[in-house]
Amino acid sequence: MSVTLAENNRSPTRPGPCQDQDLLRAWTLFRTRPADDIDLKEGDQNATSNGCISHKKPSRNKVRLSDSEVRERRPENRQPSSRPKPGPSPTPSARSPHTPTPSTAPPIPALLAFPAPKKRIRNPHRRPRDRPPPAGRDGRIPLRFAGPSGDDHDDVMVPHHAYNRLGSGGTTPSPPASPRRSPRIHRRTSKSASGRALQAPRTLLQRLAWMVLSLLLRRQAIFLFAPLLYVAGMLFYMGTVSLEGVPRIISRPAPGSIYRSPQLYQRLRPDMDSDNSSDALAAVWRHPYKGGTWRPCINVTMNELPDSNGYIYVEANGGLNQQRTSICNAVAVAGYLNATLVIPNFHYHSIWRDPSKFKDIYDEEHFINTLKNDVRVVDKVPDFIMERFGHNMSNVHNFKIKAWSSIQYYKDAVLPKLIEEKFIRISPFANRLSFDAPSAVQHLRCLANFEALHFSNPIATLAEKLISRMKERSTDNNGRYIAVHLRFEEDMVAFSCCIFDGGEEEKQDMNAARERGWRGKFTKRGRVIRPGVIRMNGKCPLTPLEVGLMLRGMGFSNNTSIYLASGKIYKAEKTMAPLLEMFPLLQTKETLASPEELAPFKNYSSRMAAIDYSVCLHSEVFVTTQGGNFPHFLVGHRRYLYGGHSKTIKPDKRKLALLFDNPKVSWKALKRQLLNMRAHSDAKGIEIKRSNDSIYTYPCPDCMCRSNKSEVLKSPPAS
Repeated sequence: MSVTLAENNRSPTRPGPCQDQDLLRAWTLFRTRPADDIDLKEGDQNATSNGCISHKKPSRNKVRLSDSEVRERRPENRQPSSRPKPGPSPTPSARSPHTPTPSTAPPIPALLAFPAPKKRIRNPHRRPRDRPPPAGRDGRIPLRFAGPSGDDHDDVMVPHHAYNRLGSGGTTPSPPASPRRSPRIHRRTSKSASGRALQAPRTLLQRLAWMVLSLLLRRQAIFLFAPLLYVAGMLFYMGTVSLEGVPRIISRPAPGSIYRSPQLYQRLRPDMDSDNSSDALAAVWRHPYKGGTWRPCINVTMNELPDSNGYIYVEANGGLNQQRTSICNAVAVAGYLNATLVIPNFHYHSIWRDPSKFKDIYDEEHFINTLKNDVRVVDKVPDFIMERFGHNMSNVHNFKIKAWSSIQYYKDAVLPKLIEEKFIRISPFANRLSFDAPSAVQHLRCLANFEALHFSNPIATLAEKLISRMKERSTDNNGRYIAVHLRFEEDMVAFSCCIFDGGEEEKQDMNAARERGWRGKFTKRGRVIRPGVIRMNGKCPLTPLEVGLMLRGMGFSNNTSIYLASGKIYKAEKTMAPLLEMFPLLQTKETLASPEELAPFKNYSSRMAAIDYSVCLHSEVFVTTQGGNFPHFLVGHRRYLYGGHSKTIKPDKRKLALLFDNPKVSWKALKRQLLNMRAHSDAKGIEIKRSNDSIYTYPCPDCMCRSNKSEVLKSPPAS
């Protein structure tokens, strides 16, 4: 609602009757016509004789007041008073250029001289509001009107012009209005809004509660301390209550995470000794061969070799079977690049500590003659080649090849350098060729591993003696025996980080062994070792006691002959005793051979491993208890000799960890589970190589042919 004042030249003070009549008429219009403009005019023909206002046809001679003029004409701003004002009033220089000057503006009528409402007590530190109130959408500002009684107010809109503090001559727009204060902090509850005043608390308890509630509402940050107060209260409460009657929370380890095999053995031993009814060695392999058996079929080429592109010298590192991998891969690379292979050099390792050379372990002459139609092999580099490098091997270009590189990489990167230099060196060479390769490369691998690599005469002679002695001690089983590869040496136990029943002494021994063999690897910052998780994942080596429990549960009686292929067992006197109780006919190379026979091989770990390899190769059953190169090569070699079937028991060590950690398992239940595990190994005896599998473990079909098909030897396609 807005008010339009008619222009007149009369004094702002009118006679009393006219003032009352004008006020009453204006008030009536405000209540009945809120959307219309109310015109206050002077000199209308329908006006009363005493000059009172008329509400009939409005006059067109009008003038609108600016917001500053309206404030100047308010009663409290017209006459100075002794009471201090809340703030300075706007100066005339701050008027808008559209505002009429004081000389032309008409005096305000007495209608606007209403008594001012009561002022509320404000914060003395608050900045006084010297700006005009915000205007409405139509550009007019509200003006408070008081009724005749002085207690009711209505807002009347008067024109509003932009406020410019730089004077009438400036063109800078007016600044934005100050933002409102947060209604949550400065909200006031009045009688008119709530209808009735809030009653003040009367009693002391009510006053205290009121004070606390007011404090929480005004200082809401105190709620951040609520968790601390809660924890403090709980601690105070727990300190005053006795814990004798509170039940204890016992943390139980996960099943399979604790080594409890000795307790299980003591509990099940009576039932085990009384159960000697079945002999599994006579009928251990019953799985039918689907599609027929396999037979070796490596075709030996008879063509003459072209001129060599140069010489390749490799260094084989690691133990016996890791060196075997390097030799076979070197043969494949040399044959593919049409190069001459120098007999590989065995790198001395600080763990194996075996200074043996190639001819000390393998039959060098047989190796060269077997490969003569496929790869040229020489025992040393010719002198005219070494003269170019000053007879110093370190001057020869050495290739640092990434592990599991493809054969195409050798053709693209190694062959040009070989043709240029005529002599290259690759060190180290373990696992430097991927398993997935063309047929020609796989053929050379098969030829080297299964035909060319024969052990040297001293090793082969002693191995044959041990095999015959094992068959003699197995007459009750028609010369059949079981070979077990047991990895419970000190270095393997230390590397696994598993905990057994040795207590504090075992812990100190393992820490010392880890520091000797792998300095700082297991103690570096940030490494977390969880033995329980390692055991549940089946990565702990089986102890001799666990091997005995497993074999007895699989149906092998106590009169079964067992050959144990192993190094020096950790605390052999203590750990081997239960295994000897379950299998009294257990033998090792130390018990089968005399000290004089073992003397030439005693301090050479690779030669001793070669003896174990030969005896395990010709056993009826091979049992592997831990992964590694030894069982991988041996399983593939057994498949190559026994029609594609590995005749190997590979236990599920995750399942064994659960069975051996079950304190309530009975002997019948344990035996049933272990018989199923043996049958699963029988079913997995014949497996075909997949793309990323090792050809040394899965020789079918690259190195073998089906015996029920054509007898024509399989020849590899030309590359």
